[in-house]
Formats: sequence, structure tokens, C-alpha cells
Amino acid sequence: MSSPGIKRTAISGILLCLTLLAPKAIAQIPPQPQLVIIDTDIGDDIDDVLAVGLALSSPEVKILGITSAWGDTKLRARMIDRLLCETGRTDIPVAVGIEKHGPGGATFSQARWAERQPDKPHADAVDFLLDQVRQHPGEITLIGIAPLTNLGAVLERDPATFKKLKRIVIMGGSIHQGYGDLGYAPNHGPDAEYNIAMDPPAAQAVFNSGVPLYVMPLDSTQIPLGEWERSQLFTQSTNLTDALTLLYEQWSRSTNQLTPTMFDAVAVAYAIDPTQCPTTLMKIDVDAKGFTREVHGKFVGKPNANVCLHSETTKFFDFYMPRLLQQNLAGSCSALK
Repeated sequence: MSSPGIKRTAISGILLCLTLLAPKAIAQIPPQPQLVIIDTDIGDDIDDVLAVGLALSSPEVKILGITSAWGDTKLRARMIDRLLCETGRTDIPVAVGIEKHGPGGATFSQARWAERQPDKPHADAVDFLLDQVRQHPGEITLIGIAPLTNLGAVLERDPATFKKLKRIVIMGGSIHQGYGDLGYAPNHGPDAEYNIAMDPPAAQAVFNSGVPLYVMPLDSTQIPLGEWERSQLFTQSTNLTDALTLLYEQWSRSTNQLTPTMFDAVAVAYAIDPTQCPTTLMKIDVDAKGFTREVHGKFVGKPNANVCLHSETTKFFDFYMPRLLQQNLAGSCSALK
């Protein structure tokens, strides 16, 4: 029979071992992916699908759903369905947003690809967003890469639930640099950026909602997808890159452009890795025309947005390209139309 002293020594030794091993064991536990919902006007410019492709290729996020926004939201939902089908991610719910059109709206350049996906019923985006926030209060990052109509409607219907979002990350606005201001010539000054200008009242509501807001404006998102990056991406031949290749060709033919700009992909990259685009706290005013202006002074109120004014092209592509090139998402599509 062992003595109490021996027992105490043995127990002390076990506790010491556990104490020494605990940090290593904790370090080996992978972090839980953050919960995200993506609100997108996919199908007009090509950057939306390039942004969603990044999210699909990033294990750091769990996509709770994707909501279609602006314009023909039903056809956009079908396009999302097909993308998820092609990449074997039909587990991700798709919801249809509010159909709203504005003057000078963009062309649905990838409509033919979307139209081949059979139609099916979808949940309402506003209902879906509210339901998800109620299920995961304080946990969801909402990534807005479209006019903010859906977000404004959620906020109007249930402000208390909307404010339980963890944060909102948007591509939108123009602080010091406008379209085409890339540093090679003097800036012409800020523009009314599309995602804000299409629905200024919704943008005003979101900026003043009190939810932590992270803004990726034109100043930091005008990164071109150059010829070398396109040649790498569009010759990889995975389910995802094959879809991107065809969608690029439809976009290019429709718009007579060769070089996409990675606007929305920068916002998704920031949501995954905030070091991609360091932010500055600002007070931003959204006017009736959709201009986003920084305001100063003693009586302007508290800052309402964390704004990224600069991103590094090389750093972005070092982050973006390996994810899409090394990701081989298996498709699960049934017959298309």
C-alpha cells in the first residue's frame, strides 16, 4: 500500500505534466471559422464572382448563406445556385433579395450562364438575414458587395436584430480617389461610387446604424486582375476556375473590357484577413447623390466607419491566387437547361 506522500507526489507530477502540455494542446486546436453571409449583385461586373470564389476557397469562413441584391435578383439567385452547384457547395442556402432598379444600372453581363440553371423557390433575403442573426447573435459578419438595399430593408424592419450583427464589411464609397485614380496622374477626386449611389437612403441607414462598419472604398479596391494573373487563373481547370473562365469571357464580350478590377474581392479578403487592408476610424457622411465624405469638427458626432484607404497589390494577390489555384471544389450539378 502506497503512502499518502507518494500519492501526493504522483498527483503533483501528473498536474505538472498537464500544465506543461496544455498550451501545446490548445495551440493544436484549429480556430473556429467565422460565420459570414454574402450579399451580392453577382452577374453584372465580374468582381462579384471572383469575390465569392475567394470565400468558397477560404477555410477561415463558414458561409451561412448568400443573398442576391439589386436588379434581377431572381436571376442572380439562379446564378449563385449554379456557381454553388458547379463547386459542390449546394449546402449553402441562397435567398432572393429585393428587386430594385435604378438609373444607369449595370448590364447583367453573365445572364446566359445564369439562365441555364433551372429555377427553384428561394427564401426571401430579408427574412433569411433576420433569421440567421437571431440564431447567431453577435457572431455574423455580413459582407456587402452590392447596393445596400437588402441591408437597409433589414434595418428598417427590425433594427434591434440588425444591431446584433458582429460587423458589416462592404465594398463601397469613394473618399479621396475616384474611378480610375490609380496614382499615375493627379486624382480627379471622389466619385459617387456605384454600390452607394444606387440606393443612398439605404447606405445612409447602414452607415448610421451603430453596427461596426468596415468600408473598402475605391481608394483601396481598384486592383486590376492583370494578364499574368488571368493566364494563371484561367488555365488551371478546376471546377471553380472553369466557371470563372467562362464568366470572364461573357463579361469581357458584354463590356468590351479585358482587365477586371478586383473591387469586391478586396472586401472579402479583408473580411478573412484584416491585415490585407488596414483601416482608419472616420466619420463618413453619405449624401443624397451617394457621395461618401469624411467630415471633421467638434460637433459632427462619433466616427461611424473603419475605412481602408490603401491596399497593396502584391500582398493581395499573394493572398488571393494560391487559394483559388490550389482549391479543387468538386461539382455536383444536375443537368442544366
